[in-house]
Amino acid sequence: MATPHHPTGHGPVTGHPYDTSGRQALPPAVCRACGGATAVNVKVRAHTGFLIMMRFEHLDGPFCRDCGLAVVRQMTYRTLIVGWWGPLSLVILNPLTLVWNLVAHLKYRALPPSAPLPGRTHLDTGPPVLRRPLAYVTLIPLAWAVWVVSQIVSHAG
Repeated sequence: MATPHHPTGHGPVTGHPYDTSGRQALPPAVCRACGGATAVNVKVRAHTGFLIMMRFEHLDGPFCRDCGLAVVRQMTYRTLIVGWWGPLSLVILNPLTLVWNLVAHLKYRALPPSAPLPGRTHLDTGPPVLRRPLAYVTLIPLAWAVWVVSQIVSHAG
């Protein structure tokens, strides 16, 4: 059975302040937004596609469950609205960004809830991404892509 490791990947998690090699174990990660005691360092991404240009953004944790989900929702929402407006963005980069954020979402969702430090609050998670009306702007470039592919296929045959 494998020894569980610290979320940062540095050393095994034990109930002792020292791991089996005698080195001091790293303290558990704390949320950079609210100071919550249970956090994981996961990179969340956003992508903006323009006709011939594009922009990439990312935000590294560590974040607790609630703050991490808030960041994932906000950056995914932005990606759904403005990520599709270039050829490479439509076909490759925006879908990859959405998959990366889905992985981050699953990692944050798997964390147990943690309380913020006194005087601090969790980031506002807001409604789920698909309950935000502008998220459906995504349907416009996707419909266009389906139309283009159907035109290529119909003219090739």
